[in-house]
Amino acid sequence: MIEARGVGLTFQTNDGPVVALKDVNLTIGKGEFVSFIGPSGCGKTTFLRAVAALEHPTEGTLTVNGLTPDAARQARAYGYVFQAAGLYPWRTIAGNIRLPLEIMGFSRAEQEERIARVLSLVDLEGFGRKYPWQLSGGMQQRASIARALAFDADILLMDEPFGALDEIVRDRLNEELLKLWARTEKTIGFVTHSIPEAVYLSTRIVVMSPRPGRITDVIESTLPRERPLDIRDSREFIEIAHRVREGLRHGHGDEV
Repeated sequence: MIEARGVGLTFQTNDGPVVALKDVNLTIGKGEFVSFIGPSGCGKTTFLRAVAALEHPTEGTLTVNGLTPDAARQARAYGYVFQAAGLYPWRTIAGNIRLPLEIMGFSRAEQEERIARVLSLVDLEGFGRKYPWQLSGGMQQRASIARALAFDADILLMDEPFGALDEIVRDRLNEELLKLWARTEKTIGFVTHSIPEAVYLSTRIVVMSPRPGRITDVIESTLPRERPLDIRDSREFIEIAHRVREGLRHGHGDEV
């Protein structure tokens, strides 16, 4: 679904070039849940934005569904969920979900069907006529996920969607996201700063280090697909979390 070969990205600034990504090699297969974790400035969000054609690599090749990121965007191959919900306050929740469907030219009947389906997927039935300010932060983020799912893209890109939420809400949304992934079988790329979140959600965890941003480890999860929250107390979970933590520590040691 996503393939990076020798990907590098350098920003030109007034203070000189800034290398955001260097020699990134990664393949993400259909139906995987891959988390990117690392300190601020390690390039994890930059890589996700490059997949979404919001940034453009200056080295190497990057393909999405066998297409260039720009072509994949035109083909509507992915939905993108940002750190903030980004809902228009003057539109209802249904109206926010409807917006990309309107732009894409779906019929009114199909818009209604898709809105109802994704509201059900994110457990927001009955909230379509509410406005964003009438919903909690967690519910707003679920509405943002619903909007990204509305046009049924194969890939879901998520940039720290739960980072601003309290731990109780975050745990609940982590559980709901796993259920959503199981139901939809989407391929998910997920950026996070949280080790427990990365381990709990992922089939693979990509550990990145800064200056320049590069992959230092790719950890295959051995956890079962069914993951109750209390799996975080298991020996297996703790061992995977320890490996992630060690990878982050070693990555910091490699800084230049």
